Amino acid sequence: MKTIIRLVTGIGIATSMMLSSFAIAQENAFSLELNSARDNENGCRLTYVAKNKTGTKLDKTSYEVVVFDKDGGVSQFLILEFGKLPINKTKVVQFELNGQKCANISRLLINDVSDCEAGGKAVQICLDALKTKSRTSIDFGT
Repeated sequence: MKTIIRLVTGIGIATSMMLSSFAIAQENAFSLELNSARDNENGCRLTYVAKNKTGTKLDKTSYEVVVFDKDGGVSQFLILEFGKLPINKTKVVQFELNGQKCANISRLLINDVSDCEAGGKAVQICLDALKTKSRTSIDFGT
């Protein structure tokens, strides 16, 4: 009986440590979600939700994004600027793709980081810690 109790305790401790590591890994992320894509009179309005859980105050944040049409061809290159993102800050940003209908977009690819600065210096965290998600029918990621 003691062996079983120790084994269960050992498993509980190991599970607890794994969950703590997972929580730390989840917290150490810059998440970028394509939340919605809606047509308007000008074209397609993209709404993003950005969350800075990296532990680093970001002074400048922007990404080079490639737009693919419904046939998979490259139709446009964009720079999406998110600006300043303090630690633990969630920010909602909208971008207009003028002359483009949302239904004609199949994919948005984060091609590269345009700006990622912290403390006046370029840092890699904007790409290294990036986690993407889409709540739309448009594929979004790296």
